[in-house]
Formats: sequence, structure tokens, C-alpha cells
Amino acid sequence: MTLSKSGQPAVFVLIDGNAILHRAYHALPPLTSRSGKLLNAVYGFSNMLLRVISDLKPQYLAVAFDTPVPTFRQKEYLGYQAKRPEMEEGLKGQIEEVHEVVYALGISVFQKEGFEADDVIGTLARQAFLAKGHKEKIKVVIVTGDRDLLQLVGPNINVYAPGKGFSECLIFDEKKVEEKMGVKPAQIVDLKSLTGDASDNYPGVPGIGPKTAVFLLKEYGSLEGIYTHLDEIKERIGLRVAGILKEGRELARISRKLATIVTDVPLKFNLEKCYFEFDAKRQKKAVEKFRELGFKTLVGRLKSPGKNGALAREKREQLGLV
Repeated sequence: MTLSKSGQPAVFVLIDGNAILHRAYHALPPLTSRSGKLLNAVYGFSNMLLRVISDLKPQYLAVAFDTPVPTFRQKEYLGYQAKRPEMEEGLKGQIEEVHEVVYALGISVFQKEGFEADDVIGTLARQAFLAKGHKEKIKVVIVTGDRDLLQLVGPNINVYAPGKGFSECLIFDEKKVEEKMGVKPAQIVDLKSLTGDASDNYPGVPGIGPKTAVFLLKEYGSLEGIYTHLDEIKERIGLRVAGILKEGRELARISRKLATIVTDVPLKFNLEKCYFEFDAKRQKKAVEKFRELGFKTLVGRLKSPGKNGALAREKREQLGLV
């Protein structure tokens, strides 16, 4: 049985690299090196990385990144993410430095051309439970600001989401997902099938808003259940809503496919190669890297560990790890 030293299930943390990088870039004020290079996203990402290590004490750790190659979603639906602005040069110039921070700490990195980091994370989470000798003995914690990943939340999978300005982090279990989103994790995909996603630029069913979508899913359970009961919806809710649903059926189908995270990306994965211990060697490398970047505050945190012990314990209690 794979257990942490505390006797609790081992923790496998999966960091959504691009989501955290973007969140850091837009949440933090400009921070530059002595040479004038912008580093606010690198600092925010590094800060979050240290917080995750402190709060969650993972036995396994990996970071997933997007690739610049178009994904299968963009090939299947030409409008997918078409309205997203080009990545700002200030952010683009920090990606390589973030990769260097991750590699300096010896953290496993995964990415796959044709797929998003979300799909890579979904696959790694699934593979962790399928790994020999690890079934039901691993707690997966996904670190992301992307609520698409809430569809993966379950008894042994949680999402750890940074708040505004990275000051607070919210832990999503099944109950918290339903509280915040109005539906269960397994219904997130169907919710997005109906409401669409403006940031990813797919339509859902035009004319169906979040409140109506949540109501329909609570009543009929799933997208399939809703379309099985169109006649009942016509009688109970009205001809207009039933007509909108009927007219938008094909768009709902397309949107559902775009919203669904793939969990069988062809990846070479060995859980043991993701083993992580923040030992003296790794801490030394982190100090060296942060000094090189001029992150004095982060160096100070590494040299004075334990200041946030109560907060870390609180997070672990929320995850059932204490």
C-alpha cells in the first residue's frame, strides 16, 4: 500500500502550468530583473509552487503544459479559441524561465502535441489510479485556476484553485463544486454543453443561460436526459425553451465534445518517476535559481520554513490528509 509517512494516502499533485502562469501574469504587478526582464509571472508561478509543496506535501508532483501546436479541438471546430487575443510578449518571454524553475527542482513535466494541458492532467490522474499497487491509495490534487477541470473532481480528486492575487486558495471537493457551480462535477460538461464557453469560443445552445441550464440538469440529470424529455419540458417550462433546445441540439453535441477532458492521451507515464521529496538538494537548487532571478522573498521563505504551518495544516485537513 502506498501511504505517506503520516499513514494517509500519498498525494499526487498535478499543476496546470499554463493556467497558473497566465493567472500569475495578470494578477501580479510588473516585476523586473536588474536587466529589465519582466518576471512577474515567473515569480507568481514560483510562489504558488512553494505554497503547494508546503501546504500539500506531495509524494508525487508533475506539471502539465500546453504546446504551440493546434489541438484536436481547433481542428474539429475552427472557431475554438479563435477570439482569444494573441499571448502578450511580456508573458511569452517568461515561459522558458518558468520551465527552467520547474526543471531546476527536478519536477516531472508532461505535454503532448494535439492536446491541451487539461487533457494531459485528466490522463495522468486516471493513470495514477490504474498504476499497479496504487488503486484507491492516491489522493490527486489538481492545481489550476481553470474551472473546466472541476469535471474531474471526485472522491479521490480535488482541485486547489488560487484566488485573486494568489492571496488565498480554494479547495474544491464534490460538495464545493456543487455549491459554486450549481451542479455536480459529472454534470459540468453538460452545463458547458448548454451554456457554451465565451473564452474558448464555443456556443452551447444559444438562448439557454446558466440558470436555465442548472435547473434543467437538476431536473433531468444530464444532457441526454434533457433531450429525452423535450415533450415534458414543453409542457412544464414552455414551448420557447423546448424549441430553443431542439434547434440547438447539434450545437450542444459539438460543445459537449469540446468541453470534455480527454483521459486517454497517449503518454509515457510511470508514477514512480514523478516521486518528489523537497530534500536539501532540491531546496539548494531552488535557492540558487531564485537568487539568480532576484527573488529574495522566496529565498527567505526557503531559509525560514514552517511560518505557515497552521495554514498548511488547514488545507491538508480540508483534503482529508490529516
